[in-house]
Amino acid sequence: EGAELATGGSRRGIAVSTLAEARFFAAGGFDDILYAFPVPRWRLAECSALAQRLQQFQVLLDSPQGLEMLLQNPLPGGKRWLVWLKLDCGNGRAGIRPTDPEALVLARAIAQGSPELVTLVGVYAHCGNTYGCRDIPAIQAIARDTTAAVLEFVTA
Repeated sequence: EGAELATGGSRRGIAVSTLAEARFFAAGGFDDILYAFPVPRWRLAECSALAQRLQQFQVLLDSPQGLEMLLQNPLPGGKRWLVWLKLDCGNGRAGIRPTDPEALVLARAIAQGSPELVTLVGVYAHCGNTYGCRDIPAIQAIARDTTAAVLEFVTA
């Protein structure tokens, strides 16, 4: 019910952190879901099944190996992997640092490589480093730093 309220009844545009959540929402009629964690090889078959079933099932990438894995496992029926490049703007959990020169190389490889198989949707950053903050100004400072890092990366 909360997800339906959050999407204004559209049942589109939600992010999940587990594939169990993705399957739950897909069973409930949601057809635009982002799996907000870089796809591990051992979860590829489940991600493929959801991508084939839903109108839009989006995944995160943060490495050339992840891109190669998707390219080597194309979706059938003319579907494409819909990919967000996961940036690590200080959380330290997943993603590639936007200041790492390899981040731009990876973004270009996703965007220009094989768009008929893997399509770059955008960049994604999660401010999980706010979890330890003790006050609103600290959270706002992290949000500003993250926004600046993402905008600088996108501009580059």
